[in-house]
Amino acid sequence: MAQNNELDRLSAIAQKFTQQFSSQKQIADVRSFGSGNINDTFLVSLSAIEQEIEAKPFILQRINTQVFREPKLVMQNMRIYGDHVRDRLQKHPLERRWEVPQVLLTEQGLDYWQTENGEFWRSLSFIEGSQSIDAIANTAQAREVGYALGTFHCLVSDLAPARLADTLAGFHITPRYLQQYQEVLAKCEMRRSPELDYCLKFVRDRHELAHILEDAKARGKLALRVMHGDPKVNNILFDQQTNLAVSVIDLDTVKSGLVHYDIGDCLRSGCNLAGEETEQWEDVRFEIEFYQQILEGYFSTARSFLTEHDYAYIYDAVRVITFELGLRFLTDYLAGNTYFHVKYPEHNLLRSLVQFRLVESIEAQELVVKRIIKDMC
Repeated sequence: MAQNNELDRLSAIAQKFTQQFSSQKQIADVRSFGSGNINDTFLVSLSAIEQEIEAKPFILQRINTQVFREPKLVMQNMRIYGDHVRDRLQKHPLERRWEVPQVLLTEQGLDYWQTENGEFWRSLSFIEGSQSIDAIANTAQAREVGYALGTFHCLVSDLAPARLADTLAGFHITPRYLQQYQEVLAKCEMRRSPELDYCLKFVRDRHELAHILEDAKARGKLALRVMHGDPKVNNILFDQQTNLAVSVIDLDTVKSGLVHYDIGDCLRSGCNLAGEETEQWEDVRFEIEFYQQILEGYFSTARSFLTEHDYAYIYDAVRVITFELGLRFLTDYLAGNTYFHVKYPEHNLLRSLVQFRLVESIEAQELVVKRIIKDMC
């Protein structure tokens, strides 16, 4: 009953929100969409009052303002990114389909709608004829995932990072997550278990991982560029007919940063066939075949801006971002599950186990991982 009441409330909000764009359209359906852990996302289907009017579905999102405390800056970054990429594609079109989600404006020209109680909503175009996947099924998909991230990075390689606001201070600065973990650990009351003990020991043994990429940046080996921030597999859309990648979505974390966090995150999520939510965490492994295909797809479009140091830190990037995500899940578990959406109290603990086991699998295949990178340079 509570879920139905929430859906009714969201439908009413969506109806009012849609009318900000066109009074000719009415809501036909509002349903939860995607599997994000932060924002609430809905697919809105429309029906036209006049039959000749084509009513295209759109995405409606409620931004989590506890995470994104300055959502207007998020929208500003999305506009800068979208305008830059569309302009570049107009001047230098790709030889295949590529879509950029468009921010839909209200009749007042705003790119958001804020309710009286402070909820922050936005609307984005729905990329029709596309679908996302939660896990890569074959090598062709793996190569397309790499191509998608490489295309994203290539299209923003001439966008000055300084033009983008820092919408999430400390995001993908791994030493800060380690510091947050240590602060939470020092004051929390824990119910010990073998799984928790495994995680605590894992962090103790590998805490130096947190500093590798940031130290490389401080030494001038890695440069700041425009990064996506969350290019996991289910943020890449595939054409339903051709099975080719057509878009990278979830652009809230587009900002200045190290593209190595992106590369590592893409490889981390793409090479774990069990997925982030598996309960069989001990069986998680890093799939080398998919790793190679993702990198081949990535390099096919990204070679133009990569440096010798960029190649040298790819192995570390995969380990660091995987460790970072496990650390974030573990910290949230210890803090009482205040950041990521969870379905049960130990959900974030299980998620951290999955990531830490994946780090172990990456490290066990270090020689192969590095050789593949060297052969592609």
